[in-house]
Amino acid sequence: MTEPLGIAVVGAGSWGQNLVRNFANARRARLKYVCDRSEEILAAQTAAFPGVQGATDYEVVLSDREIRAVVIATDAPSHFAMAMRALQAGKHVFVEKPLALSSADAAALVEAARKAGVKLMVGHLLLHHPAVQAIEGMIRGGDLGRVYYIYTQRINLGVVRSTENAWWSLAPHDVSVICRWYGAVPLQVAAQGQCFLQKGVEDVVFATLKFADGRMAHVHVSWLDPHKIRKMTIVGSQKMVVFDDMSANEKIWIYDKGAHVSHSLRDFADVVSLRVGDIVIPKVASGEPLALECRHFVDCVLDDRPPLTDGEDGLRVVKVLEAGQRSLKSGGAAADVE
Repeated sequence: MTEPLGIAVVGAGSWGQNLVRNFANARRARLKYVCDRSEEILAAQTAAFPGVQGATDYEVVLSDREIRAVVIATDAPSHFAMAMRALQAGKHVFVEKPLALSSADAAALVEAARKAGVKLMVGHLLLHHPAVQAIEGMIRGGDLGRVYYIYTQRINLGVVRSTENAWWSLAPHDVSVICRWYGAVPLQVAAQGQCFLQKGVEDVVFATLKFADGRMAHVHVSWLDPHKIRKMTIVGSQKMVVFDDMSANEKIWIYDKGAHVSHSLRDFADVVSLRVGDIVIPKVASGEPLALECRHFVDCVLDDRPPLTDGEDGLRVVKVLEAGQRSLKSGGAAADVE
């Protein structure tokens, strides 16, 4: 029988505490440490999970041989340095999105994981969502026909950050899914945004992603909006799908709608006919995406399997985010994804 995977979660703030809870309850895992600079946070977490130790010193975690995997949920600017230290210490690493704040740093982490022979996984949570995986199956199976375009909304009032803008904070979710559904990385990103609350930190961003085969996607992110929306719409040649993550029981709506172009021999012109059919709301497999993601990381380490959201996936998303940031700074001019 395989020994449980010794894990430490580093950063137990607003999101990190969710990772603590899930790794503490994950099968085949043993959460040994919660590491955070706040003594108050450590006291709350160790009280909630008896047997888990608190640590304010990251080196204590890295030097413990029982810790085979480190989960990093600190603020985004610290992801690279903390993940690199863990990889160099020979630990498997799960790091929250984004993997890093530059493609050069992200690539360095991928290479460090390769050299160390350990797993590197990124917290692209939505790729573990049963609804997202169900829609991917529809796309791959040809149920939607040819996907023309995708548009997404990830907006809310809060949480307002100062160390990263709304693009870097919110868009990784949608960018990771779009690239997965399309099976490709965009060629260009054109993004416009505005800083209303803090100088140099965009609160709202509208971005268009253009792909080599003519497909496109549009991403709208904001933490300064009266609505709380988490929605993705896919328009295909045969059917159209809406994924509404705010809906409790009706996550996916499939619209049997489309448009067909035929050539009229009488008028010698193209004729567009519209088709409007049924709306189907399929049952989606149950399971908390975060719990599924945490279990997946543990299983990948113990069973030596490649993570669904590995370092290469994290690098691809960072390259798209980086291009979007260059576009933002240039006033919306399209920037190539390098």
